[in-house]
Amino acid sequence: MSEENNYNKKLNNFNPAKAVETGRKYFSESKFFAKMGRYALLLGSKIAYYSFLLYYTFKSPNTPKKDKLTIAGALGYLIFPADVIPDFIPVVGFADDSLAIIYAIYSVVSHIDASIKAQAHASMAKYFGENFSKAGIDDNLLFDQSDDDDENHSQAQ
Repeated sequence: MSEENNYNKKLNNFNPAKAVETGRKYFSESKFFAKMGRYALLLGSKIAYYSFLLYYTFKSPNTPKKDKLTIAGALGYLIFPADVIPDFIPVVGFADDSLAIIYAIYSVVSHIDASIKAQAHASMAKYFGENFSKAGIDDNLLFDQSDDDDENHSQAQ
């Protein structure tokens, strides 16, 4: 029980902004996809989807540098092997990673457009299958085929 209390104390003292700042130096695309390949199912569909949203927002030329640094920090923290709470610990192992990812998502949400959602959706289909669970994912962040159709229609005019 004392071990669980120790993890809960660490989690309560966890500062997502500081973790994001620390994680910036650890982000690389190859490490990100390697981690997603190994841990996507353990992360769960919500955090995996948000991680893909962050990745594709990072790749977007429309995302300001300041926001790209936030994203690099969050994804760097996700792939950093020495977390506050190590990933191999059942249930709580990804809690600190999840907080950093959620913090970053809501910091850059204004730069997540329909094309980024479509790319994240495609990555999720690859890792989880086309009908992956959307439970807990903010409806505003989910890919909606009609958004993509509207965007293609407006570009065609």
